Order: sequence, then structure tokens, then C-alpha cells
Amino acid sequence: DHPVMITTAHFVYTNHTTSPDGAVVHSGDNRTGDKDGDDEVITVDLGKVEAEVMEMPIVVTIHDADVRRQTFGMVTDAYVKVYNDETNEVIAEYDLDEDYSDKTALQFGSLYRKDGEWRFQAVGAGFKLNLATFIRKLGGTV
Repeated sequence: DHPVMITTAHFVYTNHTTSPDGAVVHSGDNRTGDKDGDDEVITVDLGKVEAEVMEMPIVVTIHDADVRRQTFGMVTDAYVKVYNDETNEVIAEYDLDEDYSDKTALQFGSLYRKDGEWRFQAVGAGFKLNLATFIRKLGGTV
């Protein structure tokens, strides 16, 4: 067994919208939040995910939070929903609550592989980190 080298190519976000295997695609940044429905969508085709990938954390950060002096305490109506794309059924849902008034990054949850099946786990962990620091925390390079 060889450990998988995590590089910035594996992180999907507004400036890098597709994973190397094409399994994860980000719809792009919506900074206004003024459209109906979900503002940003990350589509994951689990059948395309490389076999070595065991977990995909779902993390949201506030761009330039330090410069703008913004935290998730200022964000309203933030949530993550995991849908089955074939049935449009909501498999899991996590709403942001007010416990993150001093946090600039949130790990809402993770998709992970167990016993050959993909599962979702809500995490709800807040951090005072920016995107680059979070990538390094997960073992990646920037």
C-alpha cells in the first residue's frame, strides 16, 4: 500500500472546479446569495472517484475573512445538503447554527468509504483558518 499524495489538484474549490479524476465538480462561486435554491453546488460522481480515495471532507471557508473581518457568525441561511442525484432525495442535511461566530472555516461533513460503500457523516467543526492553512492541516501542499 502506498499513501496517496495530496496536492492542490485534489482540492476542489472556486478557483479549481474539477478534481483530477473528474469525479468532483464545483459550480463556481456565488458571492451574492441572491438566487433561488442552492447557491453553490458540488457534484460528486462516486463511480469516478479514484480507488485510493477513502474520504472527501466538505469544508467551507470565507474568502479573505481576516482582511474583511468576517466570520460565519455574519452568515445566515448556510447549509449543506447531500442529494441522491438520481432520485433528488435529500440523504443528509446540515444547517449552520450560531455557534460559529468567531470561525472562518467550517467542516460541514465528510463523504467516506467504509466496507466498499460511500457514506456521509456530518461533522460541524469550526476553525479559525483560511483555505491554504486548512489544506496544509489536511496534509496537502499549496
